Amino acid sequence: MKKTTTSLLITSAIASGLFMATAQDAVAGPKFKAEKCYGVSKAGKNDCAAGPGTSCAGTSTKDGQGNAWMFVPKGSCDRLVGGSTEPTDVNIPS
Repeated sequence: MKKTTTSLLITSAIASGLFMATAQDAVAGPKFKAEKCYGVSKAGKNDCAAGPGTSCAGTSTKDGQGNAWMFVPKGSCDRLVGGSTEPTDVNIPS
């Protein structure tokens, strides 16, 4: 029995570790009806997607970076200066 208990504990620990590693990469959606809006976040304040070499949230390096998005209330992105519901080539770091 001891071997079974030890195996169960090890398996549980590994599963928990894998879950935590993947959960940190995901961006939780807001509690309101939202859309992804590219090109409107301040540097380092994006919710996700900031181009090659970045991991996710908070990785944009320029204000209004066209390949970084943040959640905004649904229907409001196209009303914001620089806002687009698709990635753009504006302010992409070189």
